[in-house]
Amino acid sequence: MKFTRRNFLLGTASSSAVASIFGAVNIAEAKIVAGSSSMDRKLIFKMIRTIYPHNSFPDGPYERTTDDVINKGNADAGKMIMMRDGLRDLADASFQGLSFKNATSYLKSIEGTAFFNHVRGTSVVTLYNDKEVWDILGYEGASYDKGGYINRGFNDLDWLPEPRIEEHPDHANFFTATQKKLAAVNQKNVNQ
Repeated sequence: MKFTRRNFLLGTASSSAVASIFGAVNIAEAKIVAGSSSMDRKLIFKMIRTIYPHNSFPDGPYERTTDDVINKGNADAGKMIMMRDGLRDLADASFQGLSFKNATSYLKSIEGTAFFNHVRGTSVVTLYNDKEVWDILGYEGASYDKGGYINRGFNDLDWLPEPRIEEHPDHANFFTATQKKLAAVNQKNVNQ
């Protein structure tokens, strides 16, 4: 078939008609999500577990943190590309199969990258704001709605020794000597 302008126009018109008949996806609205495959999720999950290792934390908080890292990493095209490249680098390094020690070494080698900083920065906030983590760590959450900390444990310092009430003798000598030196300097300045 000879390629002519007429054939080109017929081809584009017919493909447009077929696309509209079958409800083709609007390319402008199509969205590709970096980190959506199960392997990508496992890589991010392991990365978060390696950066913030807590044996007492179940998988739930880490999974919710993984979801947040993926969602925030797909906020715009630039972050999506950063996520895609970072996940590819993790896969190329066989990160999923690395021991904790080797995974930590690998993460130290990439700690200056935008991908690492995105995962670390998002994870520290999301992981430690998780209510399940609060329960494990014994944090009750904000106290403003319960009347504040003044009457709810502010002075519960039973793990510290009792404070010393009397002043240390050197403390008083220091201030007396300093005042005498200051008076001598002032007198010297007045005489000049």
